[in-house]
Amino acid sequence: MVAEPARGWFGEPGILVARNGSTLSPCFKDLQTTLTDERARFLATDSENALQLDLTAVLDASGVLVLAAAITNLAEQPLYVNALNLTVAVPAHLNELIQLGGRHAMEFQEERSKWGRSVVNVASRRGRTSHQQSPTVFCVDQTTSETHGDVFAVHLAWSGNFKFSCDSVTADVRSVTAGEILEFGEIVLAKDECYSTPNLLVTASHNGIANTSRQFHNYLRSVTPKMSTPRPVIINTWEAVYFDHDTERLFELARRGAQVGAERFVLDDGWFRGRRDDTAGLGDWEVDPNIWPEGLQPLADYVRTLGMEFGIWFEPEMVNPNSDLYRQHPEWVHGTPHQHTLTGRNQLVLNLGLVEVRNYLVEAISALLSQVPISHVKWDHNRDLVGAGAHNQTQGFYELLTRLRKAHPKIQFESCASGGGRIDAGVAAHVVRFWTSDSIDALDRLSIQRGALRVMPPEMLGAHIGAPLCHTTGRHHPLSFRALSALPFWLGIEWDLLSADDHELKRLSEVVAVHKRFRNLFHSGTTAFSDHPDPNVHIHSVITADLSEGVAVIATTGNGSRHLNAPARIFGLAPDAVYRCEVVSLGSKKWALNRGMPAWLESGLTATGSQLASIGLPFPPLLPQSGILVHMERV
Repeated sequence: MVAEPARGWFGEPGILVARNGSTLSPCFKDLQTTLTDERARFLATDSENALQLDLTAVLDASGVLVLAAAITNLAEQPLYVNALNLTVAVPAHLNELIQLGGRHAMEFQEERSKWGRSVVNVASRRGRTSHQQSPTVFCVDQTTSETHGDVFAVHLAWSGNFKFSCDSVTADVRSVTAGEILEFGEIVLAKDECYSTPNLLVTASHNGIANTSRQFHNYLRSVTPKMSTPRPVIINTWEAVYFDHDTERLFELARRGAQVGAERFVLDDGWFRGRRDDTAGLGDWEVDPNIWPEGLQPLADYVRTLGMEFGIWFEPEMVNPNSDLYRQHPEWVHGTPHQHTLTGRNQLVLNLGLVEVRNYLVEAISALLSQVPISHVKWDHNRDLVGAGAHNQTQGFYELLTRLRKAHPKIQFESCASGGGRIDAGVAAHVVRFWTSDSIDALDRLSIQRGALRVMPPEMLGAHIGAPLCHTTGRHHPLSFRALSALPFWLGIEWDLLSADDHELKRLSEVVAVHKRFRNLFHSGTTAFSDHPDPNVHIHSVITADLSEGVAVIATTGNGSRHLNAPARIFGLAPDAVYRCEVVSLGSKKWALNRGMPAWLESGLTATGSQLASIGLPFPPLLPQSGILVHMERV
């Protein structure tokens, strides 16, 4: 698990430590082993260097193996820990890698590449999980597909800097080494102090990528905060009003949100002191009396009279130079004085390694959470970190969430970092929802959500129905397609409903009702994708645990080369059971011209689970960027 250079390991070191200005070369002996059915613990010492290494491996019921290591300094002199990484062996025939990454508003794009005689590094030094790279790799071979072939998957449960070294050079077997990137001086241990690695989640499958995702989903469902009620449909104000908090407009937006079936109203950025744009106010977490002279209580009360819960946006880890907090405490900013001039989105980062900063944030946030009936906090993080200190920053973030959740146990927290910049299993232990991406373009969301679903369960991924004209891409999509891309996740609405006409509002209420009809299935079932000969065809299915019911999204992202597509195969249903298959209406149907229509579209069809998996469903000739929702129920 921890590769020791002292024993002849020439790849990425498992351990790098120093004391008294000299690099040590640990070699651990005197191994003590404790084994139970699901847990193995290995305790080893290096008497010469006065070190103790504690390794644990826990096989979760989900099939995920959870690995961790801890190093303890047994000497009087301080120990500098520069690296503590975990290494796992990978079957030699898995000669391709799948990575997940991208950019802001286009996260979790899958990249599949050859893994020959090479070392492939996957890393982020941005101080948060990042849009550019997920802490995840899938090791596969050229035959591996969604439902067939071998997969070995690794995910680091950590929200800060990380590195993976995928190595097919150093030894006779392939290996993946993963851990937190530690800058010099970040971890200094006094006598008997300990540094622990983030958990490394490892899972494998002989039955394709979808099976490893199922194992990750089941694991995360067991460790994330529990919810006693269905996940409410959210209406979020950001793309409706941005910073323009006109109170009458927001009251009317709430009314229309309730009219179409929203169950939670979330007031986004712009409510606090001095916040008329993104140049000022961060850090001053008091309601702006110029906009809200009576505070937020009247809006919260009105929202509740409409039958909805009330939520609010914070960005606690950040501060604007133009804020009272920065003017009072410039020393609270993260980084060196030179780095204080490097703003991103006109903001700096607060140093969460300082206890006084954490205490201020807990007190400032709690003051509002205690005054106003708030059910939901959208916690944002809109810039990368520069320089060292990501370890303490990440631990400080976790501590803040822990303290606030303990003080306000009924409030649910959502992780947002310019969209999908902080989505990982580390923060998943503290939040119930992720804002998957700042792009709610329905076409882009198909691939963004597909990548995010490789590790994260669908009920944690926020997906909103936006306006007809997308804010981030300028593309125009019909409501049926916008709904189709969002329905299987934690649904929300991010659309200026005051600009919608009565027909649009009626149709929106109908698709929200469809989500509520299948919400329990979407949020507890087994999610999978199906391969298709046409790469423009997207097939995403969710099946209940008892295999009695399923829903499938069949969509096209662009024009294919054939008039008629191969049927859509749906996997995971009971092979011998018979299912009734029907299209669920999401509005007007628009098919490609001059092509034949499958007869079952109007009257439905029955087929066995085996037939749906081997033959598949013939589907209509879809226009580019359109699709259908199919319900399958055992008869």
